[in-house]
Amino acid sequence: MLDAIRWDTDLIRRYDLAGPRYTSYPTAVQFNSQVGTFDLFHALRDSRKAQRPLSLYVHVPFCANICYYCACNKVITKDRGRAQPYLQRLEQEIQLIACHLDPTQKVEQLHFGGGTPTFLSHDELRQLMAHLRKHFNLLDDDSGDYGIEIDPREADWSTMGLLRELGFNRVSIGLQDLDPAVQRAVNRLQSLEETRAVIDAARTLQFRSINIDLIYGLPRQTPENFARTVEEVIRLQPDRLSVFNYAHLPERFMPQRRINSDELPTPAQKLEMLQRTIEQLISAGYRYIGMDHFALPDDELAIAQEESTLQRNFQGYTTHGHCDLIGLGVSAISQIGDLYCQNSSDLNQYQNALASMQLATSRGLLCNADDRLRRAVIQQLICNFSLEYAAIEQAFNIDFQGYFGELWPQLQDMAKDGLIELDRDRISILPAGRLLVRSVCMVFDAYLEQHSRQRFSRVI
Repeated sequence: MLDAIRWDTDLIRRYDLAGPRYTSYPTAVQFNSQVGTFDLFHALRDSRKAQRPLSLYVHVPFCANICYYCACNKVITKDRGRAQPYLQRLEQEIQLIACHLDPTQKVEQLHFGGGTPTFLSHDELRQLMAHLRKHFNLLDDDSGDYGIEIDPREADWSTMGLLRELGFNRVSIGLQDLDPAVQRAVNRLQSLEETRAVIDAARTLQFRSINIDLIYGLPRQTPENFARTVEEVIRLQPDRLSVFNYAHLPERFMPQRRINSDELPTPAQKLEMLQRTIEQLISAGYRYIGMDHFALPDDELAIAQEESTLQRNFQGYTTHGHCDLIGLGVSAISQIGDLYCQNSSDLNQYQNALASMQLATSRGLLCNADDRLRRAVIQQLICNFSLEYAAIEQAFNIDFQGYFGELWPQLQDMAKDGLIELDRDRISILPAGRLLVRSVCMVFDAYLEQHSRQRFSRVI
């Protein structure tokens, strides 16, 4: 069974290293300022010629309240009026991008993230979706994967009804933890009742999928109180669950400086939280997809993994990795063919660029042949827990063991330790290695030693 995991504490302690999450390869750390608007236009032209389907990501950065753990690009404000000038620039960006694409290219996937997308008023959400539909070929038969991140404190039944009317059929709900002491420590007071109300609305309105986000490693969490949160979440029966490891990096993320580091659980407690959570979720029938993600057996992610078609991009595990990803909004990242590019992460710079009718592209990277090869290897390992040499050799015209010969001693050590199995024709991630798949992927990362690993979270 694909979701089989074997918990090995000694192995975890040895291989629990800091490293990338591989939503892309090369990772965003490699992006540079030499990639700009011209490169983006060139990639869009290639997408248009190839008639590739699209995935749109729209970043709404505003939040009414700050959550101390958050590392997202956000603007904290009670002034709802700040959204309107941003939306004006966002609509300009939509128009500028769309005119370089073919209007018949289908948008298979759409995701609103943030921030808090429901910070926008109902009229603003209507206005934004109408503008997207005007310039992109959004599907109107409910067959696309159109998702939005929801803060239950910012949504009610009428909001959920509006979102369904606008074409959204997936919701991702931030919950993190239900214990009041933990919530106070991270400044996110959110009751189970608020969360349940949004989920009830989503089910009644026939949203296709519900995801819940949890975080372990927050201040005042214990294995016991986090297990109670997981138990309550299982009762809510989300289709998917993301269980993230909190990375405390106050030197990089200012809001985290408000967290009392003395209240953080110990590494041993965090390991116990994760182990208990995995046991609870597997017992409740969830499949382990990889890294932080779990899904019910009939979910598209679980089915795709069974069929070895699962993929990964900047939106995480996906069944739409074949699409060109267009990022819209401040800090948004696009992946179009072999080009990665990112908008400015500064709100003023983003808005000023578009006020001058210029795109806000600030940095990026164009993959070379070695990048493409290693990307394919990492994608196979992190999504499907196995890799056949022949498929890579045929796609890239190489001898796999010859090309990666210098890595073989590391892989053999991992095989001896029981993380992987090295056969004549394939690499397989073993049950004890599945929680540590990022560590296996790191072996194939040509850039990792060039950068301090302090930039990354730990594997577990």
